[in-house]
Amino acid sequence: MIRVVVAGALGKMGQESCKAVVQAEGMQLVGVVDSRDSGNSIGTYIGKPEINVTVSNNLEQVLRDLQPDVLVDFTRPGVVQGNIEMAINAGVRPVIGTTGMSAGEIERFIQLASDKKVGGLIAPNFAVGALLMIKFATEAAKYFPHVEIIELHHDQKMDAPSGTAVKTAESVAAVRGHLSQGMPSEFEKIEGVRGGNFEGMRIHSVRLPGFVAHQEVIFGGIGQTLSIRHDSISRESFMPGLIMAVRKVMALDHLVYGLENLLFE
Repeated sequence: MIRVVVAGALGKMGQESCKAVVQAEGMQLVGVVDSRDSGNSIGTYIGKPEINVTVSNNLEQVLRDLQPDVLVDFTRPGVVQGNIEMAINAGVRPVIGTTGMSAGEIERFIQLASDKKVGGLIAPNFAVGALLMIKFATEAAKYFPHVEIIELHHDQKMDAPSGTAVKTAESVAAVRGHLSQGMPSEFEKIEGVRGGNFEGMRIHSVRLPGFVAHQEVIFGGIGQTLSIRHDSISRESFMPGLIMAVRKVMALDHLVYGLENLLFE
């Protein structure tokens, strides 16, 4: 039985994660943490009153007292960094869905996990379709090096661009390298209208009510274009990948960046 604690449990992704862990075979939700409550049962939030797991606002105490196998984190940038360090130092495997960390921070946690021989995962996206989108886009970049990325998320998302867009851009850049696109003399009449620049490719972020998580990778070639798009219609789309990740990290002694490294191994 894999013992799981969920941090950020009262958020939308946190609640879906709690429900998924409760329903998963061979897993037990032993603790939930969120700064917005303390003392109430998570069952009242996820529509399962029979699940009597009390919400705590003290992750350090929960990890110490419950000694779980895995920490699932859907908190926010600025909080997740401390949670990862706390988990690794406690010998608990972190499975992180929170985005917004820098490449340097991720490298630091990879090194810390290696030193402690603790398995874990930092995943910009848990949806299998999104991982396939990145895989297909990386393959397409070998033949269509001119590319732009448009990502669309709900208006409560704090970081931009999304972790998925960053991971896509990193994967494409690893294949095609730096490439300056468009007219060298182009200029913006409205600042930022051309989006962010990553290794010469442009990334555009949309934040509006009604979206969940969506991304389109558009390639341009002579006389043709190619678009690869993924849409998460509901947060349930992330749960099969999350449950797979929780199981997979049990066999790891190091931290992995990107679920695709476990899915396509």
